[in-house]
Amino acid sequence: MTKETTSRRLTSFADLGEAYREATATPEFQAAFGDVGALSIVEGSSERQELDMPEPMQAQHDCAAIIATVFDLFRDTRLETSAQAIAWGIVNSFHHEAQKLERQEDDLARELGDMARRPDMSEVFNSELEELQTRTQTVAEQRAAIECMRDYAAECYRAETGRPWSAARGTKVSSATTASQIAAADFLKARATAHREQRNPTGPLVVFSGGPVWHDFQQLWDRLDQIKERVPHMVLCTTAQRKGCDAIAAAWAASRGVQVVAFTPETGRYGNRAGFIRNEKLAGLRPVEAIVCQGSGIQSNLLDVLKKANVPTHAFRIDGQAPLQEGKRQNWG
Repeated sequence: MTKETTSRRLTSFADLGEAYREATATPEFQAAFGDVGALSIVEGSSERQELDMPEPMQAQHDCAAIIATVFDLFRDTRLETSAQAIAWGIVNSFHHEAQKLERQEDDLARELGDMARRPDMSEVFNSELEELQTRTQTVAEQRAAIECMRDYAAECYRAETGRPWSAARGTKVSSATTASQIAAADFLKARATAHREQRNPTGPLVVFSGGPVWHDFQQLWDRLDQIKERVPHMVLCTTAQRKGCDAIAAAWAASRGVQVVAFTPETGRYGNRAGFIRNEKLAGLRPVEAIVCQGSGIQSNLLDVLKKANVPTHAFRIDGQAPLQEGKRQNWG
């Protein structure tokens, strides 16, 4: 007897298996899961071991199946409204784990660098150095694999919901999707000292701001794509809201590999004037272009400030959005 699945795409697990056999892993999965070192040292072990990664095609297939199953299970039931939130959390779990591994990798890399600079040629030292190098490489491979699964799960989430996945907070950097969310104070300091590291963007700046209520992400993505075509090395500066227009822009940046600088107003220092002072700072960075969507008085002020600074600015009105599709939430993010 063939057991039915909950999926609307495949009617049985036999069909699921056939589809899996015909699939091939993407180059990103092949690189992340198939190109790893012969030896590894996993957390909690001091022994070097020959441990394989999951098979690339299976990892890609199961990653998609996890997201699809949530939507297929809840579809046309009273739980359907929860599917998007749960699927978002699954992608965010990959993101959270990738961040944790990135921190471990950074700590190990610093320790490895310190050891490599020591003038010690003893056999014990060399053995410890090799062990630390293997441990660092293992964590780097783990991070790359989790990032690959996160990025693919995010694409599956977008296919199911019609809207891109965006992290609520933190940095998102991977080989497939290289967006970086950086605190404004750190960015300004790095810009002043002219550092040229990965997390210190140096490209032409494009300012983006809008209100917390917005549903038509496609019109904003289309305009951002047009700007990126003209300014391929652009850095996107947003006004750091976690929903609505700024969340749409952050998701676009993640999908296009564009660095993001999130400018949070310093309310503790400037109080009610913080948003307006932040707007002046944005204009002072001499952006090459800007997008401002209708929102509050903060957006109206920013539009005026940018125009006075002669920054080419694209303004979007709320009533200029495409009609909201039935069943979609009005507030993006």
